Amino acid sequence: MTKFSLVTLTLVALLLAACLFGGIWVWAALAYISLFAYAVDRLTPELLANAPAEAEFPAATPLSVVLALAHFLVLGLCIVSLATARAGIAEQFALFLAVALFAGQVGHPNAHELIHRPQRSLRRLGRAVYMSILMGHHASAHPLVHHVHVGTASDPVSAPKGRGFWRFFGRAWLGSYRAGYAAEQKRLKIGERHPYTFYHLGAAATLLAGFALGGVKGLFICACLGVYAQLQIFLSDYVQHYGLRRRMLENGKPEPVGAEHSWNTPHRFSGAMMLNAPRHSDHHTHPSRQYPSLQLVVAQMPMLPYSLPMMALIALVPPLWRRIMDPRVGHWEDRA
Repeated sequence: MTKFSLVTLTLVALLLAACLFGGIWVWAALAYISLFAYAVDRLTPELLANAPAEAEFPAATPLSVVLALAHFLVLGLCIVSLATARAGIAEQFALFLAVALFAGQVGHPNAHELIHRPQRSLRRLGRAVYMSILMGHHASAHPLVHHVHVGTASDPVSAPKGRGFWRFFGRAWLGSYRAGYAAEQKRLKIGERHPYTFYHLGAAATLLAGFALGGVKGLFICACLGVYAQLQIFLSDYVQHYGLRRRMLENGKPEPVGAEHSWNTPHRFSGAMMLNAPRHSDHHTHPSRQYPSLQLVVAQMPMLPYSLPMMALIALVPPLWRRIMDPRVGHWEDRA
């Protein structure tokens, strides 16, 4: 747990200092989550030893709770700082970018961890984090649609080979929203309110909080932070499942989800910062396994050539992405 705590809480401390004091702290926070993260990933040995698969980590839940609460605090302070900023445009943009990257690369993986927990209070906390970036429906669409249909045409966020990210993004957002709504509708009992009602109310409360913290400018900043975080969520889904398809069996159903249906990375720093989210194959085969125990078996799992944040950046340029990834997808197609 030391590496997860050190990497994530250092970033939280830098962002709090950036929001409160500005100046060099803004640039330090942005450099930490981007250039420093990339450099450490590139310069240190990649493969981290696996923890015992069924080991228990009592500190994992407290860290997730602290990071969730820090997410709300950092977003609120960022809105106030930017809405009342006296700093230059470059510094304001750097602060926005650092906080938005935090929301997408730490806030999202942590909320994702929480919505998979069996405790109702933790799942609610994860949903609240998603509502704070105006994407509460992900708490329904992810477990009820993505985990069920991953690697098939029925999953809006499993991109087929050849589809660029910008073609994927709009379809995936709308498709996951609709599919999550339909999945929840099927589970709804008489007299219960649809979960999407709470997601919409949560989004409205988030925007209202942005307005309360910074007026119209605060509301706009709040919305922009949410959109940027959402972009990162869909980039993560795109990168981690691009082109990997489950075979259809004779009974017309897809084969069971296996290690070969998700892309992974073994990088030290970004893996710790994202709470082992890059160990994605094991998460899909063992959704309830806590993040410190997620396994990585390089010989059996599709591996990305660079860290997950770097691959997300490459995905923004579809021709470059296809040149790098299509041959790798073809390798796993041949093995199927």
